[in-house]
Amino acid sequence: MPTHLVSYLALAGAILCEVAGSSFLQKSAQFTRLGPTAIMAVFYIASFYLLSVALRTLPLGIAYAVWGGLGTVLVAIVSVVVFRQTLDAMAILGIAMIVGGVVIMNAFSGAAH
Repeated sequence: MPTHLVSYLALAGAILCEVAGSSFLQKSAQFTRLGPTAIMAVFYIASFYLLSVALRTLPLGIAYAVWGGLGTVLVAIVSVVVFRQTLDAMAILGIAMIVGGVVIMNAFSGAAH
């Protein structure tokens, strides 16, 4: 499997683990519930490990921006769907800008390749 493909798959896994970790952070009730707190820690450790794998070939600035940006967008979606929280128009606009930034970086920046 090509190294770049492995890096992008690792980055995708890192993003998903970060989203799961953040979701369990919500469920941990400020670390007062042991089960969700332990699961959160495992997901965050896995996320950082997979991010480090992605950094074997991807530039730090690009990988971290994609990880942070898409993680933020997906956590916002989880907060709406799972936790029944609401987003106002400005929050949705901000999320759209994050997605646009990630797309522009990956589609048009030579640093991303």
